[in-house]
Order: sequence, then structure tokens, then C-alpha cells
Amino acid sequence: MIKTNVMRIIESKHINYVPHTYSANILNGEDVAKALSLNANQVFKTLVTVGSNLNHYVFVVPVNKTLKLKLAAKAVGQKSIEMIKQKELLPLTGYIHGGCSPIGMKKQFETVVDASALNFETIIFSAGRVGFQVEMSPQDLKQIVNCSFSDIAM
Repeated sequence: MIKTNVMRIIESKHINYVPHTYSANILNGEDVAKALSLNANQVFKTLVTVGSNLNHYVFVVPVNKTLKLKLAAKAVGQKSIEMIKQKELLPLTGYIHGGCSPIGMKKQFETVVDASALNFETIIFSAGRVGFQVEMSPQDLKQIVNCSFSDIAM
């Protein structure tokens, strides 16, 4: 099996994970959950934003939910945040749309995971490449990216 940088980073921390693969033709997160026969509440997408202070923030939310910008801004102590433009994603993070992971970005940004992740023993999110996902505990994710948990999605 192909290993992504995300998988290598996880392994370098001696943390257990389960790799998943799916057809790279699927770009919608809910379709990824269906393709993997997983609960869409347990499969998460990674969203990159910019705050009113021009700093960037990463939010990780279930694929079947929407990031609530006001809640997200409050979670990082900003007046407001907005999604970055898609063309800014690759130069900023090193990831393309559909393959963005909270692990292994060019720079580690403040990261907030929706608190619903704590309802599951494991969550699934991008392994940094379209067609690849990793499954691990939210607590193990916190060890790697030092994320916080907050109600940010509806």
C-alpha cells in the first residue's frame, strides 16, 4: 500500500491508525463515507480559514455538517473568519482540495476539531492525498497537531 506523508508522521509518533482507500474520483466527503461504508458523522473534512487578524486556522468537521463561521471564530478568539480561496490552499498547506489533512501541513496552524469527534473511539479524515484516509482516535490526533475541541459545526 502507498504511504502518504500523513501516515509517515503518524508512524513516527508510534501512534496506531487504520488506513482506508477509496476511488480518487470521489471528492464529496459524504460519498467518501458511503464508499468506505462508514458513518458520515465519524468521517471528517479539513477546512482552512483566515481570521480577521489575517492568521490562518484549521477546522475539522464531520463531512455531513457545515462549519459555522461564528462558532469557529469564537473558538479561536477572532471577531470573524472566512474560508480561504481554493487557489490559496496548495501554496499555504501543501495540500489540494479533497486531500487536505490536519496533519502534515507546511506550517502548523491552530486547529479546532468539532467536539462531536469525542463521541467516537476513532474518527476518519484525509491522509493528505485524494483517495486516502486515516482512522485514529481523536486523542491521538490531539497528540500530533495539539488541536482543541469545540462545537463548531451544525
